[in-house]
Amino acid sequence: MFRKILVANDGSKGGQLALAAALELAKRLDLALAMICVEDLPRFPASIDEVAEAQADAAGLFDKVVAAAKALAQTHGVAFESHIVAGHPVSSIAEFIRRGGYDLLVVGFMGHSALYNRIIGSTTDRLVELAPCKVLVVK
Repeated sequence: MFRKILVANDGSKGGQLALAAALELAKRLDLALAMICVEDLPRFPASIDEVAEAQADAAGLFDKVVAAAKALAQTHGVAFESHIVAGHPVSSIAEFIRRGGYDLLVVGFMGHSALYNRIIGSTTDRLVELAPCKVLVVK
């Protein structure tokens, strides 16, 4: 069925639900689980200092997310590795999937208003559309 599972987790409620579902699936299938967190960098930074500041802020947030995920994986008895990458979430995750040969991406669903989704779109929707593998969306 699946050989390599990747879960995207940004620390949100949806990300935590995705992590829980991915851990349960990995345990049932006796597979390791990889997790990706993406530092969303400013699109048009004014200076290199602004990029460095954004990376430092994200690293602090994701250190807590990774530590909690590692502890949860250990309690489930699932082999776990984490990756923190910088860039735009959708393109960074899609490229990471391609390079790593993952065949399942698990993502959380974050409800936004219909207007928000129509104008801006959602990361989850874009990942379902662009990920080069099967995608499990957890609500």
